[in-house]
Amino acid sequence: MKRTEEISLLYDISEALNEHIDLKKSLLIVLEILAGTLGMVRGTITILNPLSNEINIAVAQGLSNTAMESVKYQMGEGITGRVIESGKPIIIPKISEEPLFLNRTASRKGKQDQDYSFICNPIKKGNQVIGAISVDKPIHASYSLEVAQQVMAVISTMIARQVIKLETIRLEESRLREENQRLRDELKNKYRINDIIGNSNKMREVFQMISQVSKSNATVLIRGESGTGKELVANSIHYNSLRTKNPFVKVNCAALPTNIIESELFGHEKGAFTGAIRQKLGKFELANKGSLFLDEIGSIDLEVQVKLLRVLQEREFERVGGHKTIPTDVRIIAATNKNLEKSVEDGGFRPDLYYRLNVFPIYLPPLRERKTDVLLLAEHFLEKYAKENHKDVRRFSTPAIDMLMEYHWPGNVRELENCIERAILLCDEGVIHSYHLPPTLQTGSASGTLPSLSLEDAVSKLEREMIIDSLKNTRGNATKAAEMLKTTVRKFNYKAKRFNLDYRLYR
Repeated sequence: MKRTEEISLLYDISEALNEHIDLKKSLLIVLEILAGTLGMVRGTITILNPLSNEINIAVAQGLSNTAMESVKYQMGEGITGRVIESGKPIIIPKISEEPLFLNRTASRKGKQDQDYSFICNPIKKGNQVIGAISVDKPIHASYSLEVAQQVMAVISTMIARQVIKLETIRLEESRLREENQRLRDELKNKYRINDIIGNSNKMREVFQMISQVSKSNATVLIRGESGTGKELVANSIHYNSLRTKNPFVKVNCAALPTNIIESELFGHEKGAFTGAIRQKLGKFELANKGSLFLDEIGSIDLEVQVKLLRVLQEREFERVGGHKTIPTDVRIIAATNKNLEKSVEDGGFRPDLYYRLNVFPIYLPPLRERKTDVLLLAEHFLEKYAKENHKDVRRFSTPAIDMLMEYHWPGNVRELENCIERAILLCDEGVIHSYHLPPTLQTGSASGTLPSLSLEDAVSKLEREMIIDSLKNTRGNATKAAEMLKTTVRKFNYKAKRFNLDYRLYR
């Protein structure tokens, strides 16, 4: 081999070692380069297991997977074992004349008409031997085995350096993963209180306000559209407060008739009205020392508002039909989706009660104003309902994600949750596609069903989606992806190139 050829060989091997983060892929390419340049027939790279002192075949060229997995050497056993034990290279000019040669892989049977030289070089990390590289080379009088061994020694050093480099990268990755997890835990504790999910700036403001008000006894008014999660915020405030061990009582004011809500809130005495056959404790008594959540506070009648105002001001009340004044220590958390300011102007809500409730307002933004949280919420509901329904549904397709992000969500988080639950029930695959989502989400731009869209364009959209899904499922293996789609590799690569899809991005 000429000097220029050696330099070219070493350059190609250096490029191969730096091409992949996966060491086995790099080593296999190294053996393929050696086969093409040195005329190598078989090549093997073995790695020493320091715990068991067993020598395993990491990669091999010209050997079956069965042979690679089954063959193991002990320290000092055979040529490879001796090289790793001694840390010194061994050259066998003619394999057939070497009694120590084990042929453990049984790869040389039936080839008695040919003979080969064998070169085995240690791979060292400093003074520590971590493996060996060996090649079979046809006997050629014009090529010096010593020169070949020197080239192999350089290659061994390059491999050892790559091993050290990759170990350093893995250690750094491990450290970064741990640091990332630590930061995630901190963010979770700071921004994701209890069951509330969100990472948008507006939701972070909400989390900050919850943290600020939770430890106090201040009355809180939670504002926001229906389905934004006002009850979850109320839960967070109570369970992060000093009253967390005491009762948390909830009342939906909109669900109770006017003639019943007073009795529900304040209780009644026996005989106070028809049907009052015994004394009943109201929610204020049940929630004593704890918190009372008044949902849809804007729906209560003006007469009840007067009594509620008294409780907030005086911290006392009487049961319906009773005369005894009962003191109470209850924190009020109210919520409404109504415009209370307009109700005050229209005379439907007392201004003094409004100001008593509006001590610490928290506004929950609608989902359309926190689009960055849509996918985060969708994945949470996907995991939740897949587990509940015992289905192996793991992700959304790209068109489905586009549809979720483009929809305006008038029903907010509640609508999104119902949408994902429905999709899980309809889905019999591992992926939720656009056609699993409700018709209300299937806008023309997202699903490719606009009347102006040609048949060819619609087919192209579907083909692109299927190619992306197959590459995701096979981790960028074009051959397996083609098999999954029941097409040839040539057709698959042609289509992928047409859609500007690089299989390497999915590895």
